[in-house]
Amino acid sequence: MTGTVSTPDLSDAPEQPRVLRVLAVAQILSGAGLAAGITVGALLARDMLGSTSLAGLPAMLFTVGSAGAAIGIGRLSQRLGRRVGLAAGYLTGAIGSAGVVLAAVNDNVPLLFTALVIYGAGTAANLQARYAGADLAAPHRRGRAVAIVLVATTVGAVAGPNLAGAMGRVAHTWGIPTLAGPFVLAGAAYAVGAAVLWTLLRPDPLVLARAREHDASARSPEPAPTPAAARTASKGIATGALVMIVAQMVMIAVMTMTPVHMQGHGHDVGAVGFVIGVHVAAMYLPSPLSGWLVDRWGAGTVAVLSAITFVAAGAVGAWSPPASVPLLVLSLALLGLGWSFGLVSGTAMVTSAAPLSQRARIQGNVDFLIALAGATGGVLSGVVVAGTSFATLALGGGVVALLLVPVLAVTRADHPRQHRPGTISAS
Repeated sequence: MTGTVSTPDLSDAPEQPRVLRVLAVAQILSGAGLAAGITVGALLARDMLGSTSLAGLPAMLFTVGSAGAAIGIGRLSQRLGRRVGLAAGYLTGAIGSAGVVLAAVNDNVPLLFTALVIYGAGTAANLQARYAGADLAAPHRRGRAVAIVLVATTVGAVAGPNLAGAMGRVAHTWGIPTLAGPFVLAGAAYAVGAAVLWTLLRPDPLVLARAREHDASARSPEPAPTPAAARTASKGIATGALVMIVAQMVMIAVMTMTPVHMQGHGHDVGAVGFVIGVHVAAMYLPSPLSGWLVDRWGAGTVAVLSAITFVAAGAVGAWSPPASVPLLVLSLALLGLGWSFGLVSGTAMVTSAAPLSQRARIQGNVDFLIALAGATGGVLSGVVVAGTSFATLALGGGVVALLLVPVLAVTRADHPRQHRPGTISAS
């Protein structure tokens, strides 16, 4: 057994700080676009359709749109780089936002449905930006790199819901229905985010990462992966995808029906916006903690922590008096934290397991499945609440998340521990 010093790939690429800064600016903007629409989407659908049981349709539709866009953004990024793929996703989201506003003005339900599907592309781009943050990161720092991109979303994501009331009043003065106001903000935010990425995301992190790998391979060719290594990689991708799928489905289901639940018990749009704002902050603000835990403890451990947090969120939500805003805030904050643990740990698993030559395509396919899970959660949430209660939905989400624990125990799919710069590894 001989000792070898850690290799150069254990340090971030020199371009990584600039890439993270540009992504952070774009995420702040896209966070406002994403959260503003989420806050009032269910309420707008309920008013236009006249049915609470169909209030989950917006979440279902824009997550279906997000699913399709995830594949498109992934493949576009694979061919042309992250800059082109992400900018195209944000621009498409801006077009969808404009379509929602037009549908509300004309009380056109078919147009509303179509526009919500297109609007979902912004959600897909917002999520896939986390992968761009990890492209140039050292292996043992990927969790924190993902976290930096996600936490930048917090600023816009918290501002978006809390601007819902103000944007509604502004929209009313323009002759636009009040509930369509936040989609005006969403359209502007997505459009500016697309411009920022298109103009400033240079060098492209994925293109540069490939060039660095090619240069490293030319200097020191590596043997082809063995069948056992390929199976291990596939297991890592599948487990990471499952963690994110469950996290997205549970989060979307409970979050979608919270505004309807609150308004049904006399809370105004301002209170709804506050609760959703705290929830979205809890999704993104703890990302540095999630990333640090993943890099320190391993992604599998943090995925189990995600399931436990979802159970706590469901219990608080189910047993909270509907009139208690503080307890609803606590429940939705735990819901967001569980999602953060799940997303960051699952992303680390997939990124570590996916070969760079296919990484963007695989990540797009994974996000497609995540979006479909969110769509399922969104559409079922209205049916569950209409047929039973919000408490049943909240508890059911916790039970579904808890099923991850035995799966993770069986697969033992943990984020591989990485050697840190300056350490000695045995070979």
